[in-house]
Amino acid sequence: MKTHLLTREEVTLDRLKGLVLCHDLLNETGQSVLKKGQILQEEDLPLLQSLPWEELHLVEMEEGDLHEDEAGARLAPAVAGEGVEVKGLAGGQWPLAARWKGILDVDVERLRRVNRIEGISVYTLYRGHIVVEGELVARAKITPFVLQEDKVREAEAIAHEVGGLLRVRPFMKRQVAAVVQETLDEKNHERFRSAFHEKVAWFGSELLDIVFVPPTPEAIAGALQALVKKGAQVIVTAGARAMDPLDPAFRALERAGASLEKHGVPAHPGSLFWLAFLEQVPIIGMPSCSLFSKATVFDLVLPRILSGGRISREELSELGHGGFLTRELAFRFPPYRPTKGRGELE
Repeated sequence: MKTHLLTREEVTLDRLKGLVLCHDLLNETGQSVLKKGQILQEEDLPLLQSLPWEELHLVEMEEGDLHEDEAGARLAPAVAGEGVEVKGLAGGQWPLAARWKGILDVDVERLRRVNRIEGISVYTLYRGHIVVEGELVARAKITPFVLQEDKVREAEAIAHEVGGLLRVRPFMKRQVAAVVQETLDEKNHERFRSAFHEKVAWFGSELLDIVFVPPTPEAIAGALQALVKKGAQVIVTAGARAMDPLDPAFRALERAGASLEKHGVPAHPGSLFWLAFLEQVPIIGMPSCSLFSKATVFDLVLPRILSGGRISREELSELGHGGFLTRELAFRFPPYRPTKGRGELE
Protein backbone atom coordinates (compact mmCIF):
# COMPACT_ATOMS: atom_id res chain seq x y z
CA MET A 1 0.00 0.00 0.00
CA LYS A 2 1.29 3.42 -1.00
CA THR A 3 -0.14 6.83 -0.12
CA HIS A 4 -0.34 9.79 -2.49
CA LEU A 5 -1.09 13.48 -1.93
CA LEU A 6 -1.89 15.19 -5.24
CA THR A 7 -2.61 18.78 -6.13
CA ARG A 8 -4.78 19.84 -9.07
CA GLU A 9 -1.71 20.33 -11.24
CA GLU A 10 -0.62 16.73 -10.61
CA VAL A 11 -3.96 15.10 -11.39
CA THR A 12 -4.03 13.03 -14.59
CA LEU A 13 -6.00 9.99 -15.62
CA ASP A 14 -2.94 7.75 -15.46
CA ARG A 15 -2.18 8.84 -11.90
CA LEU A 16 -5.76 8.51 -10.59
CA LYS A 17 -7.13 5.33 -12.10
CA GLY A 18 -7.39 2.53 -9.56
CA LEU A 19 -6.45 4.65 -6.55
CA VAL A 20 -8.63 4.72 -3.44
CA LEU A 21 -10.02 8.05 -2.32
CA CYS A 22 -9.37 8.73 1.38
CA HIS A 23 -11.88 11.54 1.93
CA ASP A 24 -15.24 12.69 0.59
CA LEU A 25 -15.30 15.23 -2.20
CA LEU A 26 -18.14 17.74 -1.94
CA ASN A 27 -19.86 19.88 -4.54
CA GLU A 28 -20.57 23.58 -4.09
CA THR A 29 -23.75 22.87 -2.10
CA GLY A 30 -21.89 20.66 0.37
CA GLN A 31 -23.18 17.33 -0.93
CA SER A 32 -20.81 14.38 -1.04
CA VAL A 33 -20.32 13.46 -4.69
CA LEU A 34 -17.30 11.17 -4.57
CA LYS A 35 -17.12 9.01 -1.45
CA LYS A 36 -14.16 8.07 0.70
CA GLY A 37 -13.13 4.50 0.05
CA GLN A 38 -14.20 4.73 -3.58
CA ILE A 39 -11.85 3.26 -6.18
CA LEU A 40 -11.48 5.96 -8.81
CA GLN A 41 -12.13 5.06 -12.44
CA GLU A 42 -11.61 6.83 -15.75
CA GLU A 43 -15.17 8.17 -15.83
CA ASP A 44 -14.66 9.89 -12.44
CA LEU A 45 -12.00 12.30 -13.74
CA PRO A 46 -14.29 14.95 -15.33
CA LEU A 47 -16.48 15.08 -12.23
CA LEU A 48 -13.46 15.24 -9.96
CA GLN A 49 -11.99 18.15 -11.87
CA SER A 50 -15.28 20.07 -11.63
CA LEU A 51 -15.34 19.93 -7.82
CA PRO A 52 -13.81 22.53 -5.46
CA TRP A 53 -10.81 20.92 -3.78
CA GLU A 54 -7.16 21.78 -3.20
CA GLU A 55 -5.50 18.40 -2.67
CA LEU A 56 -6.37 14.72 -2.89
CA HIS A 57 -5.40 12.03 -0.40
CA LEU A 58 -5.20 8.66 -2.10
CA VAL A 59 -4.07 5.10 -1.45
CA GLU A 60 -2.56 2.85 -4.08
CA MET A 61 -3.16 -0.87 -3.69
CA GLU A 62 -0.13 -3.06 -4.24
CA GLU A 63 0.22 -6.78 -4.79
CA GLY A 64 -1.23 -8.65 -1.81
CA ASP A 65 -3.56 -5.80 -0.83
CA LEU A 66 -7.35 -5.95 -0.59
CA HIS A 67 -9.87 -3.13 -0.70
CA GLU A 68 -11.85 -2.83 2.55
CA ASP A 69 -15.05 -4.07 0.87
CA GLU A 70 -13.41 -7.25 -0.38
CA ALA A 71 -11.61 -7.81 2.92
CA GLY A 72 -14.80 -7.27 4.93
CA ALA A 73 -16.75 -9.57 2.64
CA ARG A 74 -14.33 -12.33 3.68
CA LEU A 75 -14.04 -11.44 7.35
CA ALA A 76 -17.77 -11.26 8.15
CA PRO A 77 -18.78 -14.78 7.02
CA ALA A 78 -15.66 -16.23 8.64
CA VAL A 79 -16.60 -14.95 12.11
CA ALA A 80 -20.32 -15.79 11.71
CA GLY A 81 -21.04 -19.26 13.04
CA GLU A 82 -24.25 -21.25 13.30
CA GLY A 83 -27.33 -19.11 13.79
CA VAL A 84 -25.63 -15.89 12.64
CA GLU A 85 -26.39 -14.24 9.30
CA VAL A 86 -24.27 -11.67 7.45
CA LYS A 87 -26.25 -8.63 6.33
CA GLY A 88 -25.33 -6.18 3.58
CA LEU A 89 -22.48 -3.70 3.89
CA ALA A 90 -23.62 -0.50 5.60
CA GLY A 91 -21.48 2.47 6.61
CA GLY A 92 -18.25 0.56 6.07
CA GLN A 93 -19.37 -2.23 8.43
CA TRP A 94 -20.81 -5.71 7.94
CA PRO A 95 -23.76 -6.29 10.31
CA LEU A 96 -24.21 -9.78 11.75
CA ALA A 97 -27.71 -10.77 12.85
CA ALA A 98 -29.35 -13.65 14.71
CA ARG A 99 -31.11 -16.16 12.48
CA TRP A 100 -33.36 -17.23 15.34
CA LYS A 101 -34.27 -16.52 18.94
CA GLY A 102 -31.64 -17.83 21.35
CA ILE A 103 -28.51 -17.17 23.38
CA LEU A 104 -25.42 -15.58 21.87
CA ASP A 105 -22.22 -17.56 22.32
CA VAL A 106 -18.95 -15.70 21.75
CA ASP A 107 -15.50 -17.27 21.66
CA VAL A 108 -14.00 -14.40 23.64
CA GLU A 109 -10.37 -15.53 23.48
CA ARG A 110 -10.40 -16.00 19.70
CA LEU A 111 -12.26 -12.71 19.36
CA ARG A 112 -9.33 -11.07 21.19
CA ARG A 113 -6.86 -12.75 18.84
CA VAL A 114 -8.71 -11.52 15.76
CA ASN A 115 -8.96 -7.98 17.12
CA ARG A 116 -5.23 -7.93 17.82
CA ILE A 117 -4.65 -8.04 14.06
CA GLU A 118 -4.01 -4.49 12.93
CA GLY A 119 -6.77 -3.17 10.71
CA ILE A 120 -9.45 -5.67 11.77
CA SER A 121 -12.31 -5.04 14.19
CA VAL A 122 -15.12 -7.37 15.28
CA TYR A 123 -17.38 -6.12 18.07
CA THR A 124 -20.27 -8.02 19.61
CA LEU A 125 -22.98 -8.04 22.22
CA TYR A 126 -22.01 -9.69 25.50
CA ARG A 127 -21.60 -13.44 25.58
CA GLY A 128 -24.81 -14.96 26.97
CA HIS A 129 -26.97 -12.13 25.59
CA ILE A 130 -30.52 -13.25 24.83
CA VAL A 131 -31.45 -12.27 21.29
CA VAL A 132 -34.45 -12.47 19.00
CA GLU A 133 -34.56 -13.32 15.31
CA GLY A 134 -33.09 -10.54 13.19
CA GLU A 135 -31.41 -8.75 16.10
CA LEU A 136 -27.92 -7.44 15.37
CA VAL A 137 -25.40 -9.35 17.47
CA ALA A 138 -22.12 -7.99 16.08
CA ARG A 139 -20.43 -5.97 13.37
CA ALA A 140 -17.27 -6.72 11.40
CA LYS A 141 -15.18 -3.84 10.08
CA ILE A 142 -11.95 -3.26 8.22
CA THR A 143 -10.47 -0.07 9.68
CA PRO A 144 -8.25 1.14 6.79
CA PHE A 145 -9.41 1.50 3.18
CA VAL A 146 -6.80 -1.05 2.10
CA LEU A 147 -5.54 -4.05 4.06
CA GLN A 148 -2.94 -6.72 3.40
CA GLU A 149 -4.57 -10.02 2.43
CA ASP A 150 -2.37 -12.03 4.80
CA LYS A 151 -4.03 -10.26 7.75
CA VAL A 152 -7.45 -11.28 6.48
CA ARG A 153 -6.20 -14.85 6.04
CA GLU A 154 -4.93 -14.85 9.62
CA ALA A 155 -8.33 -13.72 10.93
CA GLU A 156 -10.12 -16.30 8.78
CA ALA A 157 -7.86 -19.07 10.07
CA ILE A 158 -8.56 -18.16 13.72
CA ALA A 159 -12.32 -18.07 13.13
CA HIS A 160 -12.32 -21.31 11.15
CA GLU A 161 -10.70 -23.15 14.08
CA VAL A 162 -14.12 -23.23 15.74
CA GLY A 163 -16.50 -22.67 12.84
CA GLY A 164 -17.00 -18.98 13.61
CA LEU A 165 -16.49 -16.72 16.61
CA LEU A 166 -20.24 -16.19 17.14
CA ARG A 167 -23.20 -18.51 17.22
CA VAL A 168 -26.75 -18.26 18.43
CA ARG A 169 -27.83 -21.27 20.45
CA PRO A 170 -31.59 -21.72 19.83
CA PHE A 171 -34.08 -22.40 22.57
CA MET A 172 -35.36 -25.97 22.54
CA LYS A 173 -39.03 -26.76 22.93
CA ARG A 174 -39.41 -28.30 26.38
CA GLN A 175 -42.22 -29.57 28.58
CA VAL A 176 -42.09 -27.32 31.63
CA ALA A 177 -43.97 -27.92 34.88
CA ALA A 178 -44.20 -26.31 38.30
CA VAL A 179 -44.72 -27.42 41.89
CA VAL A 180 -46.04 -24.75 44.25
CA GLN A 181 -46.52 -25.10 48.01
CA GLU A 182 -50.09 -24.34 49.06
CA THR A 183 -48.92 -22.00 51.84
CA LEU A 184 -49.17 -19.18 49.31
CA ASP A 185 -52.43 -17.25 48.99
CA GLU A 186 -54.66 -17.35 45.92
CA LYS A 187 -53.59 -13.89 44.76
CA ASN A 188 -49.98 -15.05 44.54
CA HIS A 189 -51.08 -18.29 42.91
CA GLU A 190 -52.78 -16.39 40.09
CA ARG A 191 -49.90 -13.99 39.69
CA PHE A 192 -47.55 -16.93 39.44
CA ARG A 193 -49.69 -18.72 36.84
CA SER A 194 -49.84 -15.66 34.60
CA ALA A 195 -46.15 -14.70 34.81
CA PHE A 196 -44.90 -18.27 34.55
CA HIS A 197 -47.05 -19.08 31.53
CA GLU A 198 -45.90 -15.91 29.76
CA LYS A 199 -42.24 -16.73 30.27
CA VAL A 200 -42.49 -20.38 29.24
CA ALA A 201 -44.41 -19.46 26.08
CA TRP A 202 -41.86 -16.79 25.09
CA PHE A 203 -39.16 -19.46 24.80
CA GLY A 204 -41.38 -21.65 22.65
CA SER A 205 -41.82 -24.29 25.35
CA GLU A 206 -45.08 -25.77 26.65
CA LEU A 207 -46.52 -25.55 30.14
CA LEU A 208 -47.20 -29.16 31.04
CA ASP A 209 -48.78 -28.62 34.45
CA ILE A 210 -48.79 -26.52 37.60
CA VAL A 211 -49.30 -28.60 40.72
CA PHE A 212 -50.25 -27.05 44.07
CA VAL A 213 -49.31 -29.31 46.97
CA PRO A 214 -49.32 -29.27 50.78
CA PRO A 215 -46.01 -28.13 52.34
CA THR A 216 -44.80 -31.62 53.23
CA PRO A 217 -41.76 -33.55 51.99
CA GLU A 218 -43.98 -36.46 50.94
CA ALA A 219 -46.34 -34.32 48.87
CA ILE A 220 -43.59 -32.33 47.16
CA ALA A 221 -41.45 -35.41 46.43
CA GLY A 222 -44.46 -37.24 45.02
CA ALA A 223 -45.33 -34.32 42.77
CA LEU A 224 -41.76 -34.08 41.44
CA GLN A 225 -41.60 -37.77 40.65
CA ALA A 226 -45.05 -37.76 39.05
CA LEU A 227 -44.17 -34.83 36.81
CA VAL A 228 -40.97 -36.52 35.62
CA LYS A 229 -42.97 -39.63 34.75
CA LYS A 230 -45.49 -37.44 32.94
CA GLY A 231 -42.74 -36.08 30.71
CA ALA A 232 -41.62 -32.87 32.40
CA GLN A 233 -38.19 -31.82 31.13
CA VAL A 234 -37.84 -28.78 33.40
CA ILE A 235 -39.53 -28.32 36.78
CA VAL A 236 -39.86 -25.05 38.67
CA THR A 237 -40.73 -24.92 42.37
CA ALA A 238 -41.91 -22.01 44.49
CA GLY A 239 -42.89 -21.35 48.08
CA ALA A 240 -39.93 -22.76 49.99
CA ARG A 241 -38.23 -21.00 52.88
CA ALA A 242 -34.92 -21.02 51.07
CA MET A 243 -32.74 -20.25 54.13
CA ASP A 244 -34.22 -23.12 56.12
CA PRO A 245 -32.30 -26.33 55.32
CA LEU A 246 -35.17 -28.34 56.80
CA ASP A 247 -37.83 -26.76 54.61
CA PRO A 248 -40.09 -29.44 53.08
CA ALA A 249 -38.78 -28.62 49.59
CA PHE A 250 -35.20 -29.60 50.47
CA ARG A 251 -36.27 -32.70 52.37
CA ALA A 252 -38.39 -33.60 49.35
CA LEU A 253 -35.34 -33.47 47.07
CA GLU A 254 -33.60 -36.11 49.17
CA ARG A 255 -36.75 -38.23 49.38
CA ALA A 256 -37.24 -38.08 45.59
CA GLY A 257 -33.60 -38.96 44.88
CA ALA A 258 -32.65 -35.55 43.49
CA SER A 259 -29.21 -33.98 43.88
CA LEU A 260 -28.78 -30.32 44.84
CA GLU A 261 -26.40 -28.60 42.41
CA LYS A 262 -26.23 -25.19 44.11
CA HIS A 263 -28.15 -23.43 46.88
CA GLY A 264 -27.95 -19.66 46.48
CA VAL A 265 -26.32 -17.70 43.67
CA PRO A 266 -24.27 -14.47 43.67
CA ALA A 267 -26.92 -12.25 42.10
CA HIS A 268 -29.76 -9.98 43.22
CA PRO A 269 -32.73 -10.05 43.00
CA GLY A 270 -33.03 -13.80 43.26
CA SER A 271 -29.98 -14.69 45.36
CA LEU A 272 -31.94 -17.45 47.15
CA PHE A 273 -32.34 -19.30 43.86
CA TRP A 274 -31.38 -22.98 43.95
CA LEU A 275 -30.93 -25.71 41.35
CA ALA A 276 -31.22 -29.48 41.65
CA PHE A 277 -31.45 -32.43 39.25
CA LEU A 278 -33.77 -35.43 39.28
CA GLU A 279 -32.95 -38.02 36.62
CA GLN A 280 -31.20 -35.27 34.61
CA VAL A 281 -34.34 -33.11 34.86
CA PRO A 282 -33.41 -29.65 36.24
CA ILE A 283 -35.46 -28.50 39.23
CA ILE A 284 -35.34 -24.73 39.64
CA GLY A 285 -36.21 -23.33 43.06
CA MET A 286 -37.34 -19.83 43.96
CA PRO A 287 -38.62 -18.88 47.42
CA SER A 288 -41.63 -16.79 46.40
CA CYS A 289 -44.18 -16.85 43.60
CA SER A 290 -44.15 -13.06 43.51
CA LEU A 291 -40.59 -13.13 42.18
CA PHE A 292 -41.75 -14.68 38.90
CA SER A 293 -43.45 -11.44 37.87
CA LYS A 294 -40.13 -9.61 38.16
CA ALA A 295 -36.84 -9.88 36.32
CA THR A 296 -34.48 -11.90 38.55
CA VAL A 297 -31.67 -14.41 38.35
CA PHE A 298 -34.34 -16.94 37.32
CA ASP A 299 -34.57 -15.11 33.99
CA LEU A 300 -30.84 -15.47 33.44
CA VAL A 301 -30.75 -19.19 34.23
CA LEU A 302 -33.95 -20.43 32.56
CA PRO A 303 -32.79 -19.39 29.04
CA ARG A 304 -29.55 -21.33 29.51
CA ILE A 305 -31.43 -24.42 30.59
CA LEU A 306 -33.87 -24.15 27.69
CA SER A 307 -31.03 -23.80 25.17
CA GLY A 308 -29.72 -27.26 26.01
CA GLY A 309 -26.99 -28.71 28.13
CA ARG A 310 -26.66 -29.11 31.87
CA ILE A 311 -25.90 -25.88 33.68
CA SER A 312 -23.20 -26.42 36.27
CA ARG A 313 -22.33 -25.11 39.71
CA GLU A 314 -19.39 -23.29 38.16
CA GLU A 315 -21.59 -21.51 35.63
CA LEU A 316 -23.98 -20.42 38.36
CA SER A 317 -21.04 -19.12 40.40
CA GLU A 318 -19.96 -16.93 37.47
CA LEU A 319 -23.23 -14.97 37.70
CA GLY A 320 -21.59 -12.80 40.36
CA HIS A 321 -19.85 -10.77 37.64
CA GLY A 322 -22.71 -8.52 36.58
CA GLY A 323 -25.02 -10.05 39.17
CA PHE A 324 -26.02 -6.71 40.69
CA LEU A 325 -29.17 -6.57 38.57
CA THR A 326 -30.11 -2.90 38.53
CA ARG A 327 -32.51 -1.33 36.05
CA GLU A 328 -29.53 -0.40 33.90
CA LEU A 329 -28.92 -4.12 33.29
CA ALA A 330 -32.42 -4.77 31.95
CA PHE A 331 -30.88 -5.56 28.54
CA ARG A 332 -29.65 -8.88 29.98
CA PHE A 333 -33.16 -10.25 30.35
CA PRO A 334 -35.52 -11.76 27.76
CA PRO A 335 -37.85 -9.13 26.23
CA TYR A 336 -41.03 -10.89 27.35
CA ARG A 337 -42.95 -7.68 26.73
CA PRO A 338 -41.12 -5.65 24.08
CA THR A 339 -43.47 -2.69 24.41
CA LYS A 340 -42.43 -2.28 28.06
CA GLY A 341 -38.73 -2.51 27.32
CA ARG A 342 -36.31 -5.41 27.30
CA GLY A 343 -36.56 -7.44 30.51
CA GLU A 344 -37.89 -4.47 32.43
CA LEU A 345 -36.96 -4.62 36.10
CA GLU A 346 -39.98 -4.00 38.28
